[in-house]
Amino acid sequence: MSGIEYAILIFLFLVTTAVGVITGSNSLITVPVMFLFGIDEKVAVATNMFGLIFMSVGATIPFVRKGTLETKGLSPLVVLTLIGSAIGALLVGVITNSGLKLIVSAAMVAIVVFTLVKPKTREIEGEAKKNLPLTYLLVFLLAIYGGLYSGGYVTVLTVVMVAFYGSTYANAIAITKLLNVFSSVIATILFIRAGLVDFKLGAILAVTMFVGAYIGAHFASKMNEKVLKWIFLSTVMLLAAKLVFDLLY
Repeated sequence: MSGIEYAILIFLFLVTTAVGVITGSNSLITVPVMFLFGIDEKVAVATNMFGLIFMSVGATIPFVRKGTLETKGLSPLVVLTLIGSAIGALLVGVITNSGLKLIVSAAMVAIVVFTLVKPKTREIEGEAKKNLPLTYLLVFLLAIYGGLYSGGYVTVLTVVMVAFYGSTYANAIAITKLLNVFSSVIATILFIRAGLVDFKLGAILAVTMFVGAYIGAHFASKMNEKVLKWIFLSTVMLLAAKLVFDLLY
């Protein structure tokens, strides 16, 4: 890649992460953008996962410091996340590049639809009842997806934690950030062993994600969340359409 291409990627990652602090699911843009720049599909997914470690750790630390994160009963969720994400990462190694691109495209469309039709998390918070078997099953299945691609993983997981685990909205956000650390770490370890991580691009992505998340958090209160969400979702849909077009033609 040329210096100009790296500069464009850095700018796109920076903006996407800053917006992603509010909208979530920034992997729905960062990975497809890497596809468009000619980066190998598996390398793009693996390198993005490497960057997500730093973003997830940075997002978890404030919750730990403030005592928002309730750790009681989280051990089974962590174990299921590690196992599921490991399975997802291993699947990346056996899926063809075109198949992986198709999965990413389908996931992008699915997450957009989910975002548009899902009930407001705060509205279901008071009605949620604890259902551990269903929670464990969903956490495991989502972890497989998290290790495979991760786009929208935390968004859906937050709803699961509120609706079925009986968590408050604030604690659900904290829990999902922690679980995403484990998901990203185990998947990245397996990707590194498979030689799929581009460390030069990964370092750029990690630093940019950290800075972007800081900027987004700093200006979050001044941004119009509804406008940002529609811009974000529109961009995701355009990228998904481009990927499908490339696959068909």
